[in-house]
Amino acid sequence: MTTLNRFHHRFIPARADDLPTLLLLHGTGGNEEDLVPLGEMILPHAALISPRGQILENGMPRFFRRLAEGVFDVEDMIARVGELTEFLSEASAHYGFDPHAVIGVGFSNGANTAAGMLALHPDSLLSAALIRPMALPFIPDPMPNLQSKSVLILSGDYDPIIPRDHPERLTQFLESAGAQVEFHSLPAGHGLTAQDARILQEWLASR
Repeated sequence: MTTLNRFHHRFIPARADDLPTLLLLHGTGGNEEDLVPLGEMILPHAALISPRGQILENGMPRFFRRLAEGVFDVEDMIARVGELTEFLSEASAHYGFDPHAVIGVGFSNGANTAAGMLALHPDSLLSAALIRPMALPFIPDPMPNLQSKSVLILSGDYDPIIPRDHPERLTQFLESAGAQVEFHSLPAGHGLTAQDARILQEWLASR
């Protein structure tokens, strides 16, 4: 079985030329349908590829294992990010979208996964929007070259799940690797808000 077939996923073809494809990565307990309405809102007519995480935690899909709340299984994260990168490559060949024009849009566990893709497989994403991410649990060696990458980070001032310093630490890592980071801390908790969607739409329009 190919990596493409191992992932439950949804693909929506582009309805306009010259738009990037959005890779939509859900949070814990989500699935391949969760972020499709957001993707259609923030970049209308773009192709969308939305896989479901393959790990189950108490029946809830995730993209990689964790040992406890906020404690990632680093070995599993590295392996699963590699599998997702392989899935994306196979999906681009199967569905016919440009593998060099994919923007990751991840929420929570999906945001951490997209950050892992940038760190470990920087050529897999053109850029990324990370919504409520945590800091990476490792520093890759060698450091990735992210000089051509733009990254949006959206954190919540009242997020009860993400430690307050984590978005700043992730920003520092990405900038040290050369990425251009736009960071917003919003008057929000962990959930998505209308302000997140508005900023995402504006950021994508400027790509």
